[in-house]
Amino acid sequence: MPVTSGLLDHRREFLVQLPQGTRSHRAALRHQHSGGHTAPAVWTGVRLLERWDIMGRAAGSAFLGIHAGHPGFAMMALDSSVYVHASTGEIGVDVLAVRHPERSANVLRHREWIAGYDSPYANREVKERIAA
Repeated sequence: MPVTSGLLDHRREFLVQLPQGTRSHRAALRHQHSGGHTAPAVWTGVRLLERWDIMGRAAGSAFLGIHAGHPGFAMMALDSSVYVHASTGEIGVDVLAVRHPERSANVLRHREWIAGYDSPYANREVKERIAA
């Protein structure tokens, strides 16, 4: 999927979103759902090697998921033309790949929903950035 979606460039490089600091994905989720302030994630440039298993073994790396087979990450093409998000849902793995997310009506609707979501667990900082 990374190749066919256009996520990778000719050098197999792309961006991956990681929790800021050294916290793992599991720790970031735990912190987020406890109502605490979550530091913004950071985008980091990476290169995909020949042998890779992003949603399997790599998801157990603590930064790309909770454990093997339970991913939790976002990736983007270097030119922002493709966005990929994977997470572990209640009954399986949810994967979303969007070409040109800045032009997607679905992405805009989702951002509007997040901005209007009223919950004590909602990330206020993210809602404010989206609203702006």
